[in-house]
Amino acid sequence: MSKYILRLDDACEKMDIEKWDRMEQLLDKYGVKPLVGVIPHCDDPMMDDYPVDSNFWSKVANWINKDWSIAMHGYNHVYSTDCGGINPINKRSEFAGEPLEVQKEKIRKGISIMREHGINSKIFFAPSHTFDKNTLLALKAESDINIISDTIANDVYYQDDFQFVPQQSGRVRKLPFKVVTFCYHPNTMKTADFVYLEQFLEKNATLFTKFELILNGKRKLSIFDKVLKKIYFLRKGK
Repeated sequence: MSKYILRLDDACEKMDIEKWDRMEQLLDKYGVKPLVGVIPHCDDPMMDDYPVDSNFWSKVANWINKDWSIAMHGYNHVYSTDCGGINPINKRSEFAGEPLEVQKEKIRKGISIMREHGINSKIFFAPSHTFDKNTLLALKAESDINIISDTIANDVYYQDDFQFVPQQSGRVRKLPFKVVTFCYHPNTMKTADFVYLEQFLEKNATLFTKFELILNGKRKLSIFDKVLKKIYFLRKGK
């Protein structure tokens, strides 16, 4: 039976407070403990449409107290290259294609901000899902992070001293994989998205698990994982 993870992207000091509150109330209703990606220092101009939330870091502390999982979601969420890296879901990146020293500086600054607010997460995922080998080297050099939420696979796997937790879908649906991560962006969700999500949770809430509970040590990529990844990117390229 599949295990599901709900991932929420783009939590930061500038976000749609009403939609995030609606998401929080919905997940509390069904007892779902999501993984939340926090942008430490958001400079993304797309976020300028939202007011600054002076209570943001207090909210993050409250999420932690509720046993939600927190990841560092890049540093500033500004795309600086058109490189897809080793997980080319998109052709834009804050990290992939940047020199190692640039990436190390971003990781170092992001970690510093997170720690200033009492957050010592070991989980990372990059904006637009895109990162490269230098990103992994930067994480090793500048942080204690050893878990990545991204890539296509059937199950959690271990590679390059990191555990990779696959992320396969941008909306909830039945998928035949052992571990499935559904990635949502509350800032841009429509009313219909919330309705559909709740309908799914009504039937499947018991299949959702806390992020850390699916970590499985040092399982290597299987042939099935590799075939799945190849098929995914072949179809995406059409």
